[in-house]
Amino acid sequence: MATRVQVVMDCSDPDRLAHFWAEALGYQLQPPPEGYGSWDDFLRAMNIPEEEWNNASAVVDPEGIGPRIFFQRVPEPKTVKNRLHLDLNQGTRETPLEDRRRLVDQALERLVHLGATELYRREQNGEYWVTMSDPEGNEFCVQ
Repeated sequence: MATRVQVVMDCSDPDRLAHFWAEALGYQLQPPPEGYGSWDDFLRAMNIPEEEWNNASAVVDPEGIGPRIFFQRVPEPKTVKNRLHLDLNQGTRETPLEDRRRLVDQALERLVHLGATELYRREQNGEYWVTMSDPEGNEFCVQ
């Protein structure tokens, strides 16, 4: 049996990044634990100080297929290129290049509207992708 994984991102504003990635991936914010109507209710019940409520957030695939993505607040800002990044696949290797280019470009418009920034475009060996950054500067590719 394969080991399940979650992806963890260090950030300065977990709530903001969770909302961005939920929209970008078609995920949803992780629901609060059973028996609680909201995360605020849960955190209040656990006696977590209100100033710590945005120390973490998570998004989950509503179909339960993709990994959970967890966002944790860290004090230091991002300073260098990611060593790991997400690729948002808009087609498959079998999708004709012209169709993939169109799908990628459509996704770019939506992602920029959500707060992403386009960094650069590449076409190489029959592949087309655009490297972008999320609202906190974490790189990802759309291909």
